[in-house]
Formats: sequence, structure tokens, C-alpha cells
Amino acid sequence: MANHSQQSVKNSATAGKASKAGKRLENAHNGQSGSAGRGQVDIVQVWKHFHKTRDEHNRNLLMEHYRYLVRYTAERLHTKLPEKVEVDDLISAGTFGLMDAIDAFDPNRGVKFETYCSPRIRGSILDELRSMDWVPRLVRARAHQLTRARQSLEAHLGRKPRKEELAEELDMNIEDFNRLQQDADAIGIVSLNSQYGEEEGEKDIREIDIIKDKKSEDPTIEAQKRDLKELLTKGLTRAERLIVVLYYYEEMTMKEIGATLDLSESRVSQMHSSILARLKAQLNTRKREFSS
Repeated sequence: MANHSQQSVKNSATAGKASKAGKRLENAHNGQSGSAGRGQVDIVQVWKHFHKTRDEHNRNLLMEHYRYLVRYTAERLHTKLPEKVEVDDLISAGTFGLMDAIDAFDPNRGVKFETYCSPRIRGSILDELRSMDWVPRLVRARAHQLTRARQSLEAHLGRKPRKEELAEELDMNIEDFNRLQQDADAIGIVSLNSQYGEEEGEKDIREIDIIKDKKSEDPTIEAQKRDLKELLTKGLTRAERLIVVLYYYEEMTMKEIGATLDLSESRVSQMHSSILARLKAQLNTRKREFSS
């Protein structure tokens, strides 16, 4: 009997502990649910107050609550854009879309705000990107049309299509096609102030910094010309030196050189032949020097 009583006491104590533990778990679960419910009720209440008053305070609370949608959309679009486009610019543009969505949202339609505002945020960012693009949308669309036609004909013909073939593929006459091609070529224009590359060491380099200046003289070539000129004219008289310089560097004719030096054309030709013979002999004696 004593053992049976002790066992009953133990069972009662264990059951009591289990009951208390169960109540603590239930209370903790209810507390978590209540916290989540209060957070959900808060944003619902903010929406209700905003729809009644349209005040700036509640609008700012909504903007703060949903701003993650703007960053998410901006970062997704940024992965498909050039590095020169800043993600912060996209976020700024998307924020205006969020503001418009908050002002226009009607909860009575049964649509979640996240679903409603995402296309508006994306559209606002795309509008900003289009405004940054100096090429009109129609021109860019026509350029894509030309590119598709060219790729299709290249695959079909196995070569680059001619202008007439492209015009026929696009169902255009040559005049319209020339205008289309002129518009399409304008898309390839690059700002000289734009960033040259996207590598770490190229961030401070602009397109204008790497363009070759065809009007400038190559210092190496100029030095070689000067040395060659000094070599060729070394040991020549003033008249002979002028004949070499005027004929080979100034590209004057024998007659023009004769008029300049007050000599006959035949005399200039005779002196020119004599100069060449002497220079050939001089170069032959220094052949080993030039080949080293």
C-alpha cells in the first residue's frame, strides 16, 4: 500500500510538471502569435488611417515598410544594365513608383499591395531608363528590326546580305531603307565622356582617352625621318641638299625645283642622278652598320 501511494504521488507530480510545461509552451506560442498579429494589425491600421486622412505621417510609415520592394526590383533590373547605371538612381526612380502605388491602392479590390505595386515600381524605373536614353524608342525599335532582318538573311544566304536584299526582306524601297539604316547607325554613337571599361583599373579612363589622334605625328616615326634626312643630306652641297628635300619630302617636280634653284630641268635631273649614285655607294659601305 505504501509503495502504491508513493507511486501515485510520483505520477501526480510528473503529470503536474507535464501540465505546467504544456501551459508554458502554449503561452509562448500564443505570445508569438499575438506579436505577429499585432505587427500585422499595425500595418493594417496604418492603411486605414492613411485612407481616411491621406496624411504625410502614415504615408511615410507605408513607404518605410514597403521600401524593400523598391530595392529588390532595382537590384534585379541592375543586373541586366551596364555598370555606368547606378543602382541608387534606379532606387530613386522606383521610390516614385511606390509613392504612386500607395496613393492609388484600393484594398477593397482584394489584391495584395505587394502584387499591386511591383509593376508600378518596375514601370517607374523603366521610364527613368528611357529618359536617360537619348535614342528615341521608335528609332531603337527600327534598329532591332533591321538587326533581326540581317541575321535572318545571313542564316539563309550564308553570307552578308546586300542592301537591296535587306530592303526586300523589310518590304521597303531603297529610300526608306537608307533612312532606316541612318537611324540605326545613330544608336552606335558613344559619348566620349563615358567610361571606357568596367575593370578596376579602367574606371578612371574615358573613351576620349583611348581614341587615336590621326592628325598627331608619331614621335618615333618623326625621329626616324629626321635621322634619315640628316644621313641622306650629310656631305651634300646646299643645292644638292635642297634637291633631295624638295623632291622627296616636298614632292616637287624637277621643273619646279629648277625654277626654285634657278637651274634648268635637265641640270636638276643630272644632279639628282649623281646624288643617288653617291648615296647608294655611301649606304653600301655602311650596310653592316644598318643590319646590326
